[in-house]
Parts: sequence; structure tokens; C-alpha cells
Amino acid sequence: MIEKVLKGSPAFYIWLLFLGSIAGLGVFAYIFQLQYGLTITGMSRDVSWGLYISQFTYFVGVAASAVMLVLPAYFHHYKKFKKMIILGEFMAISAVLMCMLFIVTDMGQPQRMLNVILHPTPNSIMFYDMMVLMGYLFINALVGWVTLEAERHDVDPPKWIKFFIYLSVVWAFSIHTVTAFLYAGLPGRHYWLTAIMAARFLSSAFASGPAILLLLVMALRRLTGFDPGREAIQTLTKIITYAMAINVFFFLLEVFTAFYSGMPGHQHPLTFLFVGHDGHASWVVGWMWTAAVLAILSLCLLIPPQFRDNERVLPWALGILVIASWIDKGLGLLIGGFTPNPFETVTEYAPTFPEILVTVGVYAIGLMVLSVLWKIALDVKKEAGTF
Repeated sequence: MIEKVLKGSPAFYIWLLFLGSIAGLGVFAYIFQLQYGLTITGMSRDVSWGLYISQFTYFVGVAASAVMLVLPAYFHHYKKFKKMIILGEFMAISAVLMCMLFIVTDMGQPQRMLNVILHPTPNSIMFYDMMVLMGYLFINALVGWVTLEAERHDVDPPKWIKFFIYLSVVWAFSIHTVTAFLYAGLPGRHYWLTAIMAARFLSSAFASGPAILLLLVMALRRLTGFDPGREAIQTLTKIITYAMAINVFFFLLEVFTAFYSGMPGHQHPLTFLFVGHDGHASWVVGWMWTAAVLAILSLCLLIPPQFRDNERVLPWALGILVIASWIDKGLGLLIGGFTPNPFETVTEYAPTFPEILVTVGVYAIGLMVLSVLWKIALDVKKEAGTF
């Protein structure tokens, strides 16, 4: 099926060329970072994770969101999602590859990653995070390719693949749970030290991931005519709405616990994020208020059926939701965890231009992989008459 990539319109190859040029700029910035070290980033001794790890965290959730199509389709036999499942699985592959690239870019010497393989430490959450990401990448690639090959030949997928389909559901929950444990297991970081961190990660993932998928599918419909079906779109939108409502509820639980308990360690990160702390009010204050307003606005547009089912309003609602969750679960989460530090001092962080350029480059690589995979999937569907 790989030969499908070689038969495309000029617009498709221009798109790949454009993404390749952006990726090239990112690679150039990364080579510059390798030469001069992480000192060219905004990170420091007190803020050792930054833009790269924030994007890693967010896209782990995007990868896990494919389960919102697989679970209803295979566990509850909801056939309306069957047309979109391959797109969700291929998006998960792209997202996991981006996660791995963000980990590489965050390391001063990327060859140190071999230490996780050559000298594994089973008592380390980082070891399990690597295992679940690699496992999830393999499972989605296997399931996606085998089921697409079966669709191409108009036959049922082999029975043995169902084991991996069911395994992918459990694995999707595991990748984001383990990622949450990376944060929740650090006792000196009060903003992350919460029992519901994994639940917050999952609810955010199951809102933002399907929202990104729907936005891309809507763009695909305009460009190619591919139609997943109105009922499938409406059902997935309902899932997104419930997940976003739960995500906002969980965040409000954190706010209540911090301020009603009167525990300074839990109050100060939230105070810094929304109003500043101890005379420090950085750019992140406006950033977080933007996320809060957009999160509430997205629910106002998604909860009423007359707005949610209106396909002119829906893309705006989904776009607003994605921006809100990207801020909250990205840099908002990272900066809140590192500020103030355990010594109650504030070290401000802001991404530098090279950091942003490397990040955009990783985005471009992810979009290139996604474009190629979706091109193959759509051509197979056209050939099989399931387009």
C-alpha cells in the first residue's frame, strides 16, 4: 500500500514540500542546540522542563484519544465510527512519533536515551513511559495496517488482530496514566502532587484529542470529499463535551482543595499562574486566564444541542477547546509545577526562539507522517468503495 504515496496530486506534494521546509528549519535549530547546549533555551536549574516536555505531555494525550473511537466501535459495536477509526489510529502513530522527538530534543545529549535500554531501571517511571510509548506505537501500526489491508481486499480482518485491538484500549489508558505518574510522583512539586493527576490527564486527552481529529476530518471533507457521517460526528462531539466538562470539574476540585485547605504549598502555584506571586507576574497570567475563558466558552458552545449540532459553530467550539486544553496541559502545567520552587523562590521561564523553532519543526514532521498515512488510508478506501 506504500505505493499510494507515489500517486498524488501536485497540491499534495507541494504540501509535503512545505512541511519539509519547516521541518528543515527545525532540524537546523536543533543542530544549533546540539552545538551550544540547552543554554539557548529558556530552561534553567530551577526550570528543567520547558516547551519540549509540555508538548510531549500534550501529544501523549492526543495519541491516547484514538481509544474514543476504538472502544465504542469494538466493545459496543457502534459501527458509525468504523469509517473514522483508521484515521484515529494513524493520528495516534503520528502523535507518538512527535512525543518521542520531543523527548529527544529535550535531552542535552540524545544518545543518553540508550541508557534507558542498555541499563534499564524497573523502579523508574521513565523506564515504563518509554515501554508504553513504544508498545502503543507498535500496536497502532499493526492494527491500522492489518485492518486497512483487509478493507482493501474486501475481507474481514484476521481474528488474531482482535486481541491487539482490545489491547490497544487498555494500552491507551496506560500511556497517559504513566505520563501522569511522572508528574504526580514528585513530592517537591505541589501543583503536580495530586491523586487525580492521571484522571485530569485522561479527561483532557479524551476532549482535546478527538477535537483535533474532528477538526482535521472536517478539513479533509472540504479538500477530498471524505465524509465520516453526520451521526458519527455528533456522537464524537458528545463524547468531547462530556470529557471537557469532567476536565474543567477536576481542575475546579484542585482549586477548591488548595484554597479551602489553606495549604500554602498548593495555593502558591495557582496564585502565580493566575495573578502572580510575591511580586512576580509574568506572561503566564494572561496565558492562563485565556485558557480559563476559552474552556468555559467551549462548554457554552458544546453543551446546548443547537450549537453543538450546528456544523458552522462546531469547528469554532472545537478550536477554542483545543487552544484551552493546549495551554492548560502544556506550559501552564509545566510552569505551575516549577514555580515557585521548593525554596519558595520564583524563577521565571519563557520559551526562546530556537525552542519555538525546534518545536514547530517537530510539528511539521508529525504532520508529514500524518499526511502520508492518511493519503494511503483514503486511497485504499476509494479503491475498496468505502470512501
